[in-house]
Amino acid sequence: IDVSTQCEVMMIDKSTNYKARKTASVLTLEVQSSQETSSVDTPSLFGCTSETEESTVSELTKLEFHHRKAMLDIIAKKPKMYLGLPKQFLWLLDEIVEKSSIKIDKVSLIVTLLKIKQNDSLERISDQFEISRTKLSSVIFTGIEVLANYFQNFVYCPEPKQIKQNLPLVFKIRYSDVQMIIDCFEIQITKPSNPLKQAQTWSQYKSCNTVKYLIGCTPNGFVSFISTGYAGRISDKAIVEKSNLLNILPPNAVVLADRGFKEIESLFSLHGIKVLRPPTSEVLQSKVIASLRVHVERVIRRVREFSLLKPHSVVNYKYVSLLDEIVLIVCGLINLRGEIIKSY
Repeated sequence: IDVSTQCEVMMIDKSTNYKARKTASVLTLEVQSSQETSSVDTPSLFGCTSETEESTVSELTKLEFHHRKAMLDIIAKKPKMYLGLPKQFLWLLDEIVEKSSIKIDKVSLIVTLLKIKQNDSLERISDQFEISRTKLSSVIFTGIEVLANYFQNFVYCPEPKQIKQNLPLVFKIRYSDVQMIIDCFEIQITKPSNPLKQAQTWSQYKSCNTVKYLIGCTPNGFVSFISTGYAGRISDKAIVEKSNLLNILPPNAVVLADRGFKEIESLFSLHGIKVLRPPTSEVLQSKVIASLRVHVERVIRRVREFSLLKPHSVVNYKYVSLLDEIVLIVCGLINLRGEIIKSY
């Protein structure tokens, strides 16, 4: 089930909620008084003459500019904290603007990444960057599309030789053929209004409506695969079968999986791929495999560092259709942060 069909996006034009007020008729005495004092300058909204008003508006514009610049300076000092982007890769924003087929500026990309990383309210971001509320939504939607198109190049399955060269020491002794560790994670979404979609997205494991993803990483924590989103009701076996994972892995590859991935050996064996799961009978081997498989959980923990994708951060229905792109952007940013486990 395509995640984009889970919720219907309903946009409400708030501009129609305001009613124009009719001014009362002016008394004759007031009209006469105004005619007598017509030669005197009428106070403006700021309580001053037109020349002073223009000066005040100019000062406010300068103040807004300095406020916006101050916010950008703060982000530039700590981009990893505010955007999830390592400081040494800030130059990527200029490259994205230059290479994007969609016209967009650097500030729009910063605002989009800030929303994904911090999940601040649109009202607050609007005040911080002096962007209108209506325009901000459009900016973020466009920014997600542009960023996803760029960061998809950072999520790929490396060659087996390259994986072995960066293999952590704990894998080199008995598990040097492992090319991917897989696991699933779920993102909570707002409850759909459609009863059928409520049932499809209901997760028994999380006890809420979710979108489920299959993620795979190399032994050193590089995100090498991320599936599209599926309704939370889907099983682990079904998501492996429906995703493109089996076509990405080369023959004779070894995959580490959790014990919850039941009956997937037959799917992988058809493609000449071996699956290692913690056995129930051998306690020692079960502990070893579980300790190696935990590295994919560390990757998922990095995904959860982005506030929009936190465990109990319910994704608004407006962003559900863009959730695949958001997850892809986050995985690309994670790969820029370096290895989870150092190879020695």
